[in-house]
Amino acid sequence: MGKIYFQGTFGAYSHLAALSVDSKAEVVPCKTFDECFSKALKDSNSKIIIPESNRITGNIGIEYLIFKYRLNIYSEYFQKIEHNLLALPGTKISDIKDVYSHSQALSQCSKFIKSNNLTEHVRADTAGSAEMVSKSKDKKKSAIASSLSAETYGLEIIKKNIENEKGNLTRFLIMGKDIYQPEFGNKNYITSFLFKLKSKPAALYQSLGGFAINGVNLTKLQSYPEKNSFDSYFFLCDLDGHIEDSKVQRSLESLELHCMDFHVLGVFEADKIREK
Repeated sequence: MGKIYFQGTFGAYSHLAALSVDSKAEVVPCKTFDECFSKALKDSNSKIIIPESNRITGNIGIEYLIFKYRLNIYSEYFQKIEHNLLALPGTKISDIKDVYSHSQALSQCSKFIKSNNLTEHVRADTAGSAEMVSKSKDKKKSAIASSLSAETYGLEIIKKNIENEKGNLTRFLIMGKDIYQPEFGNKNYITSFLFKLKSKPAALYQSLGGFAINGVNLTKLQSYPEKNSFDSYFFLCDLDGHIEDSKVQRSLESLELHCMDFHVLGVFEADKIREK
């Protein structure tokens, strides 16, 4: 039984996602995303689960670590994000003055916070906020976090699902050191890769021509400056298809002609939620 590393404290959405992906795994918290990546690089019997983007608030900002560590992506998992107002048992909503959480969670629940005249306090993560409220023993304090955080820290859910928009999802990537990819079959696959272009005019335009010619759909193409640089960019890309599909192979061969760095991050089955 392997380990799954996640960033944050017990009760975090990443912890919830790890349990959904593998309920039998040993789930281990890390202080930072960097720590998750470096631990997985040292231990091939472990995996990491990392939030990559959120449907409402966009990218989470871990791309530079994907570029630096180049771990293999085994799968994607979409976690439903349901925010709850948590406080000490027996607290009434009228007792609460302060609310603590991660900045994204606070912004995703802004309507509820406003309508209840709560004062926001930004903290590093949602579960850590729940832990702090639990230790404070102060009924004026509350946290926005998962139901798992309520269980973990002995808090009561004062109000469920307080997010502005229902149906919010965070996309998690499950990654590790060893390379593994599913056999090419009759399923929907995603091939994920990164590349850095040679410096020449219209390089990006020319490099993407192969995908158009071969009818390959790019579902994600994002550019990021290399560390300490504003003139050198790398791109993270997802495409619909398996790397062993001849159309995909021809597209990538055509792309590689324009690259000074090219690396396949993973081939994995598309999450069923994409079909909805």
